[in-house]
Amino acid sequence: MNGSIRIIGGKWRGRKLSVLDKQGLRPTTDRIKETLYNWLMPVIHDSDCLDCFSGSGSLGFEAASRSAQSVTLLEKDKQVAQLLSQNKQIIASNSIDIYHTDTLQWLNRPAVKQFDIVFIDPPFHQSLVAKTVNELENNNWLKPLAYIYIETEIQHDLTTYIPTNWRLHREKIAGQVHSYLFIREDN
Repeated sequence: MNGSIRIIGGKWRGRKLSVLDKQGLRPTTDRIKETLYNWLMPVIHDSDCLDCFSGSGSLGFEAASRSAQSVTLLEKDKQVAQLLSQNKQIIASNSIDIYHTDTLQWLNRPAVKQFDIVFIDPPFHQSLVAKTVNELENNNWLKPLAYIYIETEIQHDLTTYIPTNWRLHREKIAGQVHSYLFIREDN
């Protein structure tokens, strides 16, 4: 454990949680998180959230702190998933479920639940965003009018694979990160 993330709002505001120092693990910065949760403020309360590549858990724990009804965190790395479980115990949340799993395999089945808000913030340069978007849409994981947050490297081009019923709601570039918030419109 070489670092920490800080929950910046809600009932656990100011709480620090441990993070492993692992290659590819990029906790979302407080600045980006603050912008994102300002964007999500009208819809976060009582929402069902899915954090597809949870890593540090920064986005998922923040959603739970800000009164999301449920937060599902998916993490492929066993050590990272174990630390997420320890952090869940520290904050004593009943609204968070953590799965040590490969996100693409987990999504590659008919949906067992639909989500209001989905976070897609995978390791960079691994072509995971397009596959994740495809699985979410094809397997019916998204509620009508779902919000989908995507964080990519700035040179990444989303335009070739974003579904036509996803409308870009907000976007921002900070450093080497391009953040997008889409709203899935009813067909």
